[in-house]
Amino acid sequence: MKKQKGKGPYWLIHIFLLAGVAVVGFPFLWMVVSSFKSLPDFYTFSFWPKKLDLSAYTFILQKTDYLQWYLNSIIVGAVVTISSLVFNSLIGYTLAKYTFPGGKAILILILSTMMIPTEMLVIPWYMMGTKVNLIDNYLGIMFPGLIEAFGIFLMRQFMMGIPNDLLDAARMDGMSEFNIWWRVALPQVKPGLSALGIITFLGNWNAYLWPVICISSEQLRTLPVGISLYATGDSGGIQWNTIMGMSTLAVIPMIIVFLIFQRKIVEGIALTGVKG
Repeated sequence: MKKQKGKGPYWLIHIFLLAGVAVVGFPFLWMVVSSFKSLPDFYTFSFWPKKLDLSAYTFILQKTDYLQWYLNSIIVGAVVTISSLVFNSLIGYTLAKYTFPGGKAILILILSTMMIPTEMLVIPWYMMGTKVNLIDNYLGIMFPGLIEAFGIFLMRQFMMGIPNDLLDAARMDGMSEFNIWWRVALPQVKPGLSALGIITFLGNWNAYLWPVICISSEQLRTLPVGISLYATGDSGGIQWNTIMGMSTLAVIPMIIVFLIFQRKIVEGIALTGVKG
């Protein structure tokens, strides 16, 4: 029998993959397990709790504003994601399918903003926010992500892959330019929309730097801000089991989103490298 060429030692690859899973997954597993420990049990060296203890979750749901923080994060993430999908796809479609004076200069200007670190933008954001009443309210938390350079670039790359003949045929049928974007262009770039939506939602769900600067009211805190300020607050010492419980509950939406849309995530990211 001829030996099949090109096949490597799969058992070695599996060992490396299992090692990677263990390295990545152990902190997550430790977080979940620790959330079911009592505080004295937390400081022992045992990995598994001696007895399942739900006191951390009882405290979170009854003694903190955690559910309000959760709702705030959902509102911010949902609104910013919808805005990003609508406006970034519209701008990306315009830059990809229309030729007008200054179009390339506008694209270069938009892309150049991606080179500026967020840490350098929070000061001008805050100065602008104080002048137009965008501090300590929902709109103030959202406005930096409503339209983003990365989203515009991503959608432009996908829009460039749409055949111009398809758009011309829609124009000959009497469709308006807005309807062409809405009914013809968007259905052609669903993988890109899915990838952008997931990336935007998860990014805003985990956002910390700008919200912690923008928010001063406890009722407006998002999850990262609320968990961080609770962990560093003067509440009689850090309740580590409570922090683990808060963190465990916070990752549930991200896991659900990934499990539902994981195929779209991979497809969208893979196609990003070949579009345009």
